[in-house]
Amino acid sequence: MADIEPTSPVRRSRRRAKVLPLPDQVALVLQGGGALGSYQGGVIEALSAVAIEPDWVAGISIGAVNAAIVAGNPPERRVERLRAFWDQATSWLPSFPILPDDMVREFVHEWSAGFVALAGVPGFFGPRFVPPVFASPGSIEALSFYDATPLRATLDELIDWDLVNHGPVRLSVGAVDVESGNFRYFDTTEEWVDARHVMASGALPPGLPPVEIDGRWYWDGGLVSNTPLQHVLDNQREGMIVFQVDLFSAADQRPRTIMDVAARAKEITFSSRTRQVTDQLMKLRKERELVRKVLAKLPAELRADADVAQLAEMSAEQPVSLVHLIYRANAWEGGARDYEFSTRTMREHWAAGGAAVDATMDNAELVAENILTGRTAAFDLAR
Repeated sequence: MADIEPTSPVRRSRRRAKVLPLPDQVALVLQGGGALGSYQGGVIEALSAVAIEPDWVAGISIGAVNAAIVAGNPPERRVERLRAFWDQATSWLPSFPILPDDMVREFVHEWSAGFVALAGVPGFFGPRFVPPVFASPGSIEALSFYDATPLRATLDELIDWDLVNHGPVRLSVGAVDVESGNFRYFDTTEEWVDARHVMASGALPPGLPPVEIDGRWYWDGGLVSNTPLQHVLDNQREGMIVFQVDLFSAADQRPRTIMDVAARAKEITFSSRTRQVTDQLMKLRKERELVRKVLAKLPAELRADADVAQLAEMSAEQPVSLVHLIYRANAWEGGARDYEFSTRTMREHWAAGGAAVDATMDNAELVAENILTGRTAAFDLAR
């Protein structure tokens, strides 16, 4: 809002007449969702166009891939490198003219997903020549239907790992320890992160094999939690705005066909934990905010009490504005939407991400007021 004077130094981004004051830290939280990850590419491009650049990117699965590309390239090359990844991933299924009809589109969508199931995705993964049931037990070939080796070469080509680990953008990617079942974040503030960690975050079984890191095997972080939001907020040290880019919507209509059932079940599986984590974290922050308000009303002699001081320390935290950007599927997208890597669908997902940012910026004054007054709140302005 142009008519609001900030109470502290802030960075500003501009879109037409809109102004969004930015707090000390901007975080980009990217959910997993396979082929739907091109929606995040559109979001990142649109945010960059209004000069909103992240200080911290955290991702799960395909969100980890997009996050690593952002962290591993300078601002002027990020969108270019993201497009290179998605253009390559969808190059086997080019866009060709079809009738603008949902039934036709659904047929093409399912056919495209079937092709991916048979042939794989260029620069990402491909089918094993020998099915895993015929491989030697305990070998990596026995543990997945596809070989993800091509992804390593793609990541190494598109990402500067020295920049990832020593550059200005913090990177966090989540994966699950196969043996212990424990969730773990690989974070550039704590250790060296490279292609192995990103591949581990996206190693969804039984399609893709586990990835070995320091003698431990890891699978896709989405098996436990499909959002890295909790890791970001637990490690917040200053005022922050978080753009949480989700690829599955928690709310949708009742299913009408068996394909709708598969799609809805996948939405619930991968979005429910995200919604639960978000709701719990925001509820806890609101409660702490109320505690701080009550403590501020106490007389000086009570504030010096040891118990009051401890309570003040426990409730202390920095404000956060959480902006939801959620992909909402088209009527023709079924249960295969996360592995339908076609050029046409990729471009539509990308455009939808850009449109969501535009809609959010059209209502930027709501977020701006929240930032400038130092409050904590969540927003879904693109609905």
